[in-house]
Amino acid sequence: QLHLVESGGGLVQPGGSLRLSCAASGYILSYYAIAWFRQAPGKEREGISCIDTSGGSTKYADSVKGRFTISVDNAKTTVFLQMNSLTPEDTAVYYCAAEVRWSGCLLSLDDYDSWGQGTQVTVSS
Repeated sequence: QLHLVESGGGLVQPGGSLRLSCAASGYILSYYAIAWFRQAPGKEREGISCIDTSGGSTKYADSVKGRFTISVDNAKTTVFLQMNSLTPEDTAVYYCAAEVRWSGCLLSLDDYDSWGQGTQVTVSS
């Protein structure tokens, strides 16, 4: 299992932007699927975006499509989630997760075996 560390969360006004980072200490993320999940108070954890670090394919939940962008740096050590046009409904703890995968990625919780501790994102005026 990887040790994943998220960063970049915080308080932002509606309409604002944040960029989350997910770093895997000491690992190069080749042939991994990396996903971002979020969990709002009283709600189930939901998958919102994932990326296949080898082929670069991505997926997005409908709730974030067109507003969020997932990417991996050239060194394949960090995955980013650029979040634009944030609304109060985006308020949640955001987690990154990883699994070894040759290609593609899924937004299902059960597919991932390495998880970060989460970073809080609060969208409020």
